[in-house]
Amino acid sequence: MNKSEDQRNSEAAVRIVSPDAPPDARTVKSWIGASAYDYWRRLGEMIDALYPGVFVPEWLNGGKKHGWSLRYKKSRSFCTFIPERNAFKLQITFGSKERSKVALVRDQISPGTLEAYDNATTYHDGKWLLLTVDDDVILHDTKVLLSIKRKPKANSNS
Repeated sequence: MNKSEDQRNSEAAVRIVSPDAPPDARTVKSWIGASAYDYWRRLGEMIDALYPGVFVPEWLNGGKKHGWSLRYKKSRSFCTFIPERNAFKLQITFGSKERSKVALVRDQISPGTLEAYDNATTYHDGKWLLLTVDDDVILHDTKVLLSIKRKPKANSNS
């Protein structure tokens, strides 16, 4: 494949798929856009503040179909940041015990996020919620949902 063909395929792609190395902050910001990158950065800072020293985010390459994603995990999956073209997606997988806890906080979550949660597919390993993080309401919802996955170590108003 010549370089111009490769560039066209890359530009048409939804995910960052270059196999050479994980994307750096500048590449992520350029790919998802400045507004989405602001939420990417803010959610990362919120996780660092609420769970100090718990996670060391790890870049994973899912190949040409799924591209790069940034996983937060400590023994169990916590969440995954997915840089998409002009969007920041967040995946959270809820096991059966965690799903029963979501029922207890439904009144703290926005209607749009609840709809996404209710419509998310449940697989053998859990319910896979994929959110587009693009406003402060969804950022708040992620804080509530992630606290179900793992109780925060720090009390923060982030």
